[in-house]
Amino acid sequence: MAAEGRFNSPALAERKSADKLLHKMINSIQQKPERKTMIRKYKTEDTEALITIWDHAEPLAHPFLSADVRGQVREDMRNIYLPNAETWVLENGGAPVGFIAMIDKEIGGLFLDPSQQGKGMGRQMVDHVVSLKGPLTVEVFKDNKIGLPFYKRYGFEVVGEGAFDASGDETFKMAMPTS
Repeated sequence: MAAEGRFNSPALAERKSADKLLHKMINSIQQKPERKTMIRKYKTEDTEALITIWDHAEPLAHPFLSADVRGQVREDMRNIYLPNAETWVLENGGAPVGFIAMIDKEIGGLFLDPSQQGKGMGRQMVDHVVSLKGPLTVEVFKDNKIGLPFYKRYGFEVVGEGAFDASGDETFKMAMPTS
């Protein structure tokens, strides 16, 4: 009889209740859909969101550019680059978080909201374009402490040097190996 009392104690009942609640919470979390990323073609209505992403990401990648150069590039993004490049938008949970702009097989720009960096999303965008176009090229500022290591990790190799016309800042021309 004493054994039965131990197994039916209020503490055991409370423990069973807590276990049921924990299992219910775990099942609920597991059943919630994950925030999915998707890549889609640019639409004109994306412009403001992409400019905002650029506004947050660009100064981190290019802190050496002057305010005048940055302002001109921002206007060119809106009026020239986004409308004329083949631009792909990365969405996470239905909202744009990054984009990659292509000119034939050259990456003209790749920008990702800083809160999303380091999560494989930049690689996801490059992977997408490589699957469509094959090996790519890119021109990166030598002083870009974010982009240059990213492209090197991806496998791009320096194949030449250049300079950004608007500022004179030195660049590396990089390419993916073709074989």
